[in-house]
Order: sequence, then structure tokens, then C-alpha cells
Amino acid sequence: MTAPGTPAPAADAAGTPDPSRRTVLRTAAVGAAGAVAVAAGPVGPAEAASGYFRHGVASGDPRPRRVILWTRVTPTRAATPGSGRGPRIQVRWQVATDRAFRRIVAQGTVRTGPARDHTVKLDARGLRPDTAYFYRFSYRGRTSPVGRTRTAPAHGALPKRVRFGVVSCANLEAGYFHAYRHLAKRGDLDAILHLGDYLYENGVGEYAMGQRNVVVRPHRPRHEMVTLRDYRQRHAQYKQDPDLRALHARHPFIVTWDDHELTNDTWAAGAENHNPGEGRFRARRAAAFRAYDEWMPVRMGPRTRVGDGYRLYRRLRYGRLLDIAMLDLRTYRSQQSRLTPTPIPNPDPILSRPDRTITGAAQMRWLKRVLRRSRAQWKIVGNPVMIAPILFPPLPNEITGPVTDLIGLLPADGLPYNADQWDGYTADRSELLRHLADHGITDTVFVTGDIHSAWVSDLPVDAGTYPLRSRSVATEMVCTSVTSNNLKDILGAPPRSASLVVEAAIQTLNRHVRYLDFDSHGYGVLDITPQRTQMDYFVTGARQQRRAGSRWSTSWQTLAGTQRVRAASGPVPTRRGDR
Repeated sequence: MTAPGTPAPAADAAGTPDPSRRTVLRTAAVGAAGAVAVAAGPVGPAEAASGYFRHGVASGDPRPRRVILWTRVTPTRAATPGSGRGPRIQVRWQVATDRAFRRIVAQGTVRTGPARDHTVKLDARGLRPDTAYFYRFSYRGRTSPVGRTRTAPAHGALPKRVRFGVVSCANLEAGYFHAYRHLAKRGDLDAILHLGDYLYENGVGEYAMGQRNVVVRPHRPRHEMVTLRDYRQRHAQYKQDPDLRALHARHPFIVTWDDHELTNDTWAAGAENHNPGEGRFRARRAAAFRAYDEWMPVRMGPRTRVGDGYRLYRRLRYGRLLDIAMLDLRTYRSQQSRLTPTPIPNPDPILSRPDRTITGAAQMRWLKRVLRRSRAQWKIVGNPVMIAPILFPPLPNEITGPVTDLIGLLPADGLPYNADQWDGYTADRSELLRHLADHGITDTVFVTGDIHSAWVSDLPVDAGTYPLRSRSVATEMVCTSVTSNNLKDILGAPPRSASLVVEAAIQTLNRHVRYLDFDSHGYGVLDITPQRTQMDYFVTGARQQRRAGSRWSTSWQTLAGTQRVRAASGPVPTRRGDR
């Protein structure tokens, strides 16, 4: 996830429809208002130019002196993703400080084969902190595209700033990945935070663009992915998207998954979209995990060997400026509430039970320890689903507590509109927010995906008495989707029309929610300095248009020591060139 100037040893790689989102958005409105081919097919000019390297290159999980490098090799025409065919091969890799590779600082060889779908993933070591590098792979005289990456600052360093692109929820059938294309043009990002739903499991036309499920680009395979072969083929298709491939080649990724990397509304022992006839859930999950491990530039264990572990939650450090705690909120969670309220909210009393968890006990202990012991100024939490309470209405704990204790008929915090978020696991949320308050932990910012809309919120311990009697202990900034349907798409309404009523109602009832946009697709740029953390929100154009543009929408920031958000006057200036 060799000292500079000397060859590195050979790297070790193991050679051997979305009903919940649509229901949530549609019921929120009611309540508040009253074709890319896989490698098996012919290859296009870009793929042909890369020869054996048809799926591009990528890097990820940057540390001060190492970074993960990734590619996939197609050694023979028959060795297509998921086929299990093709020979075991040896691939050479190089890292240099210049794009022409005149100053090579690390290199080696790695073996791969059909057992790991001919993917290559290695830890390039012996690098310098806070330094841009170029990398490439070669096989049988053909060279991959050149990738650019960047190491993290030294643990004791205090950078003047660190800047990330922020994305989530990219459904290939719902449109083109404009957010990726625009982020790939920027030379001023240290990494990309991808907060989940990197790909979608659905079959063709099951969950595409808008009310009519218009298929902009059909999924391959055409059916819902269930087997290891399916997951490998779908990962391969997404990696052939030119905008995603360009972004991977330009910046290192720091990723976590949400549910669609496996299937909709996943929990520890099942999923809403795992149905009879689709086999054992644990077998399906193992297939999804293995394909993710093979195809993503991420450490899922103590080494980069495929299958050496499936623990995705982890900590990354950017000197004394910030720590990043990336969460996994699917693998260990209790089952979601089965109650489907119409229209909203959800009155299921189980949401507050202390034995229900979204993190799992081990991950919660780990997260609390990271937050308490961190010596960095900013604690950034990569959060796949929203933690801010969205309740109808948010009731003071002093009222709901006795009622819940007496009759046990209502959730303790109030009635949520989306029990798939932290709102469905209020005991975990209360434990975490009270931990921040009890230990005086400051400058914690949750950076979140999943909900296909943009939100900015304060995080009070008791939303029902905020801001008069309860203080905010952290903040949250939620990025919208790259392409996945939002409220206007589901309603078929013009932008900034029907959604305005919903947004106003939510903010009126939830005073800690400072900004909300249910209509836009796009991405964020998270800029962190010792003085503040700021998210710039950018909106992209029509999803079905191949070359749609991008524009700045709004900016919000948290000043150091305040634990509250405020509007910023504009986006941070773009730095020029490679850092």
C-alpha cells in the first residue's frame, strides 16, 4: 500500500437496482413536502497502444517511504479477466524521479498468473517522504503507461497543506465519469479519497440513469455479479474507463468500500440484494473481497499479498498535520432495520439497542484509540455512510431516554429517515461522539460518501438540544455522487425545484445541518492547513454527455479548534504543476 539509487529486491505478490437509495430519497421528498467492452472483446486504440497493459496503472496507500503500485497484464488473448487462463509470468517494475526514467530509484520483478487474475500489486520501498515519483511496468519488451504517485510526508514533518480529491458512488451505467476526468487534470492533489461504491453490482438496466433507468454504458457481464469471475470482469470493465484510468495514473488512491463493491445494503451475514438462487452469501462475499484485493491499489493485510488479510480499516499519516482513519462500515455491522416506513420516518425501536453495531467492537476500539492517541492536529475519518443525525424531529435525550426505557417503542434519538446510515446504529454513534467529548479530542472531520448528495454538518452530542444546550464535537462533509442517481434524477424534476422543499424541511428540523444539495453530481477537493480544513464542492454537467464540464459550487470550512462549520468565500487556489 533498496535505498534510493539502488535496485530494490523482487516484490512479493501472490502468484499462486438500488432500492435503498431510491426509497430513501423518494420517501424523504414525500415526508418533507407533506458500452465499454471487457478485454475479451476487440481492443480500442488506447488499449492497443498499451499492449499487454490494457487496464492501466494505479498507486495507493502512500506512506512516507513506500507506496503500492498496481497494474494488470494480459499476456495472451485468452487470458481475459476472470477467465482463469494464461501462463504464470514475470513483470518488471521501475520507479523514477523523472518521467523519462533517467533517474531510477527503485526497481524489481514480480510474478503473477491466473490465480490472481494476472494482476500485479507490490509495495515499492526505499522512497523519500513527500516526493513525487513516476512508475511503470514492462513485460516482453512492452511498457505500460507511465503513472505518477506521491509519498506521504515524514511522520515528524508539519506540511503547510495537504490536498485531496474526494469522490464516491460511480455507476458506469448511469453516465460518464466527469468527476474523474476533471480531477485527473489537477496537478495539485496529494491523493484521491474514494469513499466507496467504486463500482456497482447490478445487471444491465437494473439501476441506470434516472426514472427510466436509461443505460448510458452497459455493464459487463450483463447479469448481476455474484461469482469471482463476475467480480473480476466488472472490475476490469471499470478499469478500462478512460477517465478512471487517467485519474489512477495521475494520483495515488486511498480507498474504502461501501456496499455495491459486494451488493446493496450489505451487513455482516447478508445483504438486501442477496437473493435465493445466488448461492451462499459468505462465498459471494469472499469472491468480492478477493477481486477487490486483486484489482485495487490497497493494503488489505500486513503485506500486499492477495489473501493475506481482509481488514480494510486502517490509519494513514500525513506528518503532524493530519491522520486519516479509513473505516469499513459493512463487514462487521448488524443487520439493518427491516421496517420500511411509508413515507418516513423509521420508528423501529431496535435502532437504539446497545447490542447493535455498525463498526463492530474491534473496529470501534481501534477508532477510539486512533482518535485519542493521535498527535496530529487534524483527525480525518474516511466514513462510507453519513454519521450526522437526520431525524424527524431530533428529540432531546432527556425526553426520549425515559420514554424509551419505559415502553421501548421508539428510537432513542428520534425518528431517522435512513437507517442504513449511522442513524440506524445510534448506540455506536453516541459512544463515538461522547468519546470525543469526554477526552477533549478536537479537530475531527468526517469525510463521507454514499448518499448521492452534498451535506455539511456540525456533529452535536445531542442533536435535539443543539445549538442552545449541546455543543458540536466534530464536523462532517459529505461529497455527492460521481454518477449515481440523486433526488432530482429519481423524481424527474428540474434542478433546484422540488428538491428545495426537501432541503429546507430537513434543515429546519435538523439545525446542525448547515448545507444540503440533493440535485448535483460532482466531486470535492479537501484542503487541510494548520489553520482550517476546507471542502470545495464542484458540480459536473450532464451525465450522458461524454465531455461535460465542471464548475465550482460552494466551499465550507472548519477552523482549528472550533468543531463547527462555516461557509468559505471561495475555493482554494489551484497550484500549478507537479509538486
